[in-house]
Amino acid sequence: MNAMRRRRGVLILAGLLAAGWLAWTAARPTVAAAALILDLTGQQKTLRAWLPIRAQAVTSRDFDVPARHGAIHVRLFEPAAPTGGTIAIFPGVHGGGVEEPRMNALSRQFAANGMRVLIAPLPELRVYTIKPRSTDDVEDVSVWLAAQRDLAPTGRIGLVGVSFAGGLTLVAAGRPSLRDKLDLVAALGTHGDLPRAMAYLCTGVLPNGTAQPVHDYGSVVILLAGLHHFAPPDQIEPLRHAIVTFLDASSNDVTNPAKSAALFAEAKRLGDALPEPAREVMGWVNRRDVKTLGPKLLPYLEELGGAAALSPERSPAAMVPVFLLHGSHDNVIPYTETPNLAAYLASQGNPRVTSLLTPLISHANVEGAAPPFGEVWRLTRFWAAMLSALSAP
Repeated sequence: MNAMRRRRGVLILAGLLAAGWLAWTAARPTVAAAALILDLTGQQKTLRAWLPIRAQAVTSRDFDVPARHGAIHVRLFEPAAPTGGTIAIFPGVHGGGVEEPRMNALSRQFAANGMRVLIAPLPELRVYTIKPRSTDDVEDVSVWLAAQRDLAPTGRIGLVGVSFAGGLTLVAAGRPSLRDKLDLVAALGTHGDLPRAMAYLCTGVLPNGTAQPVHDYGSVVILLAGLHHFAPPDQIEPLRHAIVTFLDASSNDVTNPAKSAALFAEAKRLGDALPEPAREVMGWVNRRDVKTLGPKLLPYLEELGGAAALSPERSPAAMVPVFLLHGSHDNVIPYTETPNLAAYLASQGNPRVTSLLTPLISHANVEGAAPPFGEVWRLTRFWAAMLSALSAP
């Protein structure tokens, strides 16, 4: 009788342990997502301490990855004990490279929550241009990373594209070389059709006909690609230098205000020294005069952004799980791009598209203010679904 009771007790204990293990397995992505959100926002540090997932120690190292158009300089973040798969993050249009503070913080927080993270700034986007070769670079870095068994033990990785790099990442994910090598593709604040998004940047008018204030940064990036329409050949390089100085200033506006102010002053000085008509063009830039500049760019949008390699909605659709996250008041790439992109992917036969519009992010930044619980829960569920899609190491 005692032996039977002991066996029954062992079976009950085993059942409880198995049930607990299954419950933890199901709950872990949600807990990990909550931990990640709390880490990124810096909110509720007391609550973060109660979560059964501790932030790991993270190391980083820089190296070059071979690619067809030239090596890509990258930074790898590795947790002490990897538990959550491998991702490559492709930042948007920004001059900071691997030193850009926000991408560093994002990558380090992902790694602290158990993932290996490779941040790969694209060379063309670092000089404020959006060209098809950048999509090739995404493809080449992704193929390389998936082949490194010490970094991607399963041979599969996740891709995360930020801002305009998100659209390029989705295009690359639909290419044959990455078939069976991807767990997921996530895009933060990205476009489905580049000329459509560019039209908003020039007019402030959304595709649904409503108006929304627009950030001048985007129209200046478009101008940089089309300088030959606005200045004679001998004025293009001095004008380009002045515009890049302005964009460097704008890129540092949040993370380094003192540097930003100095660069804005330098851009003004460079602009005032230019001959006409370049001086007038730089005046639009320095005054942030989108109302004048935008309409002048409209005739050239298809020429400057119409290549299929730049727009997911003009390219073969990625057939892996896709996660689209967009700020509901984004004034760089309008929020309307995400539902349009999700609809396109679904129409092409991808049934695994998860999208979320949220006020918790602006363009490509997580907001730090204390958010409503309902919005936090929606974002937590989104991240949990994304983390669940990553292959365990």
